[in-house]
Amino acid sequence: MRHFILCCATALAFITSSFADEAPVYRFSPVNQWDINKTAAYWNPIINYVSEKSGVKLQLKIGRTSADTTSYVLAQEVEFVFTNHLFSPEREKLGWKVFGRRQAPPLRAQIAVPADSPITRLEELKGEEVSFAGPEAFIGYKVPYAHLLSKGIDVKVVFGGNQNAAFAQMFAGKSKAVGSNSQLIQGYVFREKKAFRILWSSEEYHDLALMASSKVPEKDLKAVASAFHRMNLDARGRDILARATREVGLNDDAYFVPASLADYANYRKFYQSAPAVLR
Repeated sequence: MRHFILCCATALAFITSSFADEAPVYRFSPVNQWDINKTAAYWNPIINYVSEKSGVKLQLKIGRTSADTTSYVLAQEVEFVFTNHLFSPEREKLGWKVFGRRQAPPLRAQIAVPADSPITRLEELKGEEVSFAGPEAFIGYKVPYAHLLSKGIDVKVVFGGNQNAAFAQMFAGKSKAVGSNSQLIQGYVFREKKAFRILWSSEEYHDLALMASSKVPEKDLKAVASAFHRMNLDARGRDILARATREVGLNDDAYFVPASLADYANYRKFYQSAPAVLR
């Protein structure tokens, strides 16, 4: 009987240890720059590669809209993000840490109309409907809308839920113009063969940030960061990046590099003078 109890205790200890040693699964939420299918087609191969190389399991978690996805982040339901929605003073208090960014041409907020539109000046948009991805889009909504407000150009804001939907609204005639960023406009031109007239462009901003929650242990963060940063140095990693970027019309050289909060100084500066409605 004593031997049986000892064996059971040993087996229970082994099972308990196995569960304790089981690696956690971290949720990764990138903002919805495209519709859900394209967002998943871009990110799933990348995070599968990063999971394999780092030994840290990442799982994609995205909502129906960019605002939905950001709500997961604010509710602390995810551990890794790719976003530029966390640089306001209030959200910086949440403790997210920048560890990388996508190496791509600088982004500019832009306001655009179809190339054949009779509209040639921003002032002509007064009172008209203008499409944006959603209220959380920093470069695609907050920056261009702040510029319109600063010029006294009152427009009717229409949210598409993601940038592709906002473009589609404009080209379907449901709005006169669109707010976006230069990267996504160029990608749409490449994929859909549509032509835009750019009415206004902002200063340059770095592409979105890879960030980790303060809940992620340092060893796991370092492993994930290293896998992202070294992806373009590995032949298979480069191939995965190339196929993913072609899927969404990004520049072929769009890979991931180390970054820190200092790279996002102009994002943070925006909030110092932004209208209260955009903070």
